Amino acid sequence: MYNSSFRSRREFLAQSAFGIGGFALAHLLNDDRLLAAETLGKPGENLPLDLKPRPPHFAPKATAMISLFMHGGPSHVDLLDPKPELTALNGKDYGDDIHFSFVNRASKKLLGSPFKFAKHGQCGTDVSELLPHTAGIVDDLCVVRSMHTGHNGHEVSIRFFHGGVAGVTGRPTMGSWLVYALGSESQNLPAYMVLSDPGGHPVDGTHNWSSGFMPPLYQGTVLRPQEPRILNLDPPPQLRGGLQRQNLSFLEELNRRHLAMHPGEADLETRIASYELAAAMQVEAKQALDIAQEPAFIHKLYGLDQEATRDYGTRCLIARRLVERGVRFVQLFLGGQPWDNHSSLRTALPAICRRTDQPAAALVSDLKQRGMLESTIVHWGGEIGRLPVCEGELNDQVGRDHNGQGFSIWLAGGGFKPGMVFGETDEVGHKAAVDVVTPNDYQATILHQFGLDHSKLVYHSNGRQQQLTSGQPARVVEAVLA
Repeated sequence: MYNSSFRSRREFLAQSAFGIGGFALAHLLNDDRLLAAETLGKPGENLPLDLKPRPPHFAPKATAMISLFMHGGPSHVDLLDPKPELTALNGKDYGDDIHFSFVNRASKKLLGSPFKFAKHGQCGTDVSELLPHTAGIVDDLCVVRSMHTGHNGHEVSIRFFHGGVAGVTGRPTMGSWLVYALGSESQNLPAYMVLSDPGGHPVDGTHNWSSGFMPPLYQGTVLRPQEPRILNLDPPPQLRGGLQRQNLSFLEELNRRHLAMHPGEADLETRIASYELAAAMQVEAKQALDIAQEPAFIHKLYGLDQEATRDYGTRCLIARRLVERGVRFVQLFLGGQPWDNHSSLRTALPAICRRTDQPAAALVSDLKQRGMLESTIVHWGGEIGRLPVCEGELNDQVGRDHNGQGFSIWLAGGGFKPGMVFGETDEVGHKAAVDVVTPNDYQATILHQFGLDHSKLVYHSNGRQQQLTSGQPARVVEAVLA
């Protein structure tokens, strides 16, 4: 007679809660980061998986941010960092070491800027003739001329700026960190929104707004570049009104029951939150995206009456309307990398400036006149700059190669000191020489303005304590803060 009290090892593993199948499943789920976070909600560990507003570490200066990211590397020595010495040495060989991205087109001939600079505003900051509208708001800007990634490539520097570690994919971007830390002021719109370009995605694609190892609840929500900017926002006519509310209520009940049976499933919680947000957006998103409600003088301010500026101006205006309604972080991107002027500098650089200069300046002015600039950070800049030497022959088609050793960005609002210039590059604009600022310094400073200590903002993933500023030692750049 079979004695059920004796079992083989195979039977034990097959019938036990610790069976070999369970071990294998747990291993696979862990590899794919699909296990519930064991530390979720515990003191000092990951924050709750929701978008409810959360208090910062200390009193913030900023509550929202709009990033005007200029893919490709705007030429700082032609826009925001005048170099008289470079102009004086035009055509002469550069005596220092230099790293070229395109060696076959490399040259050591210094190229003075073909564009004129002049001082503007009460602060007297020098701005290129290519940025006349930016020159008009220079008293509101903090221009940083000493940015440094240490890398000349696009993707490696883009990932450094967005994710905190040079060249590494799979990390949350700064918008994801802000939403994770602070939640959202609006429960009817995504907390992190991306305004894409009609020309397509920027270089490095979706990595620019990824939530990385965080749940997808914190990733950027992409708006289409043309109408309708959000597809399927309206339900079919036969489902509108009370019937839709009844169906959504029933769906929510089923989801909540399922979640109660499977607590801690991040993907499931994210999916439920997404469904609820989608329903709430049917009214709020339509209003936020309806720029026809804006008066004619606002349309003109942003350049919507001109073909060159209409698209970018529309997106800058939508960004203001989103922040006005509680969206935490908005990013505007350009298709490809239009600032990557390897050739035709004299024509290509003015063209991209015409597209973006007026709308960017209008955004700052509009926020200021509405009393929103004090609490909203506006960022303008790319991932790298351009070299002081020419690429190829010194002729009308000349361009500039990549330069991550020194370049410029500007910041406005959100507690940044207006009407100032911070840092310096060397006499020809090649390397950051005074008060060097890295992407991690930039990130630490932005987080500080949101009331967050970058060293204490952590997310536990795969057994490690992750931070946005994990790339290298970071500091808050106190000198640029009001």
